[in-house]
Amino acid sequence: MIKSQMKISLILLSVLWMGCSRQKQADASGSFEAVETIISAESQGKIIQLNVSEGDELKPGQLVGAIDSVQVYLNKLQLEQNQKAILSGRPGIATQLEALKRELENAEGDRKRIENLVKGDIASQKQLDDANTRVEVLRSRIDAQESILNTTPTNLNEQAATLNIQLKQVENQLLKCRIINPVKGTVLATYAEQNEMTAPGRPLYKIADLSTLILKAYITGNQLAQIKLDQTVKVKSDDGTGGFKETEGSIVWINDKAEFTPKTIQTKDERANLVYAVKIKVKNDGTLKIGMYAEVNF
Repeated sequence: MIKSQMKISLILLSVLWMGCSRQKQADASGSFEAVETIISAESQGKIIQLNVSEGDELKPGQLVGAIDSVQVYLNKLQLEQNQKAILSGRPGIATQLEALKRELENAEGDRKRIENLVKGDIASQKQLDDANTRVEVLRSRIDAQESILNTTPTNLNEQAATLNIQLKQVENQLLKCRIINPVKGTVLATYAEQNEMTAPGRPLYKIADLSTLILKAYITGNQLAQIKLDQTVKVKSDDGTGGFKETEGSIVWINDKAEFTPKTIQTKDERANLVYAVKIKVKNDGTLKIGMYAEVNF
């Protein structure tokens, strides 16, 4: 009787152990990765300053270095001087027309006197006609001169506006000589040092936001129907003491195309299986690292 009870107890313990084992079995596994951004130089020249080291926490908009900008600044000064020289050539319209307007006033005065003389039969009609002609000629000269003087400033202003566009381009180049960090994150690697020469497109450092990591895992076709976007899942990672630390994650991407299991899988038979990649966003409390292995339960 006692032996029978012991057998039953052993069977029950085995069933419970198997149930617990099934519960602990991972539905998928993978490793953590982050969205990495490589920051490159936007200008050519010597790196005057670069205050970036691996492990530094950087903020968006933070000034982290500078590239030599002396030649660009001298170009700006030259363009400003050229613009001043062009604008200084604008004519003084009122000054240049003043003499002609005075001459027109005198001609109109002479015409008025001749008109009075003609009425008194002292001057001839030809003299009045000559006076009228002189007034009309002076008016035409003033109109023509005004047209010329108004056209000249317009042309000069257009030339100055062209230089103004070039000035804005140079100012943009000066801004690009400042190395400004664009995103929040931790510096993962550096590719340049102070006093080195650089050029547009050359990498300076790599940065990633480690406050949230992405677990890339792989599931079978049978599991595909069990998951959906924004689904909350349980993520288990090594706690450093031989156990697992459990956190929550959210599915943010599911590949719609099957692929062969990555080569990181140990056995050749498992690599031959078709799987679907999924990405799970997990909030990082500082214990999760890029490349760390983790398991997922849906």
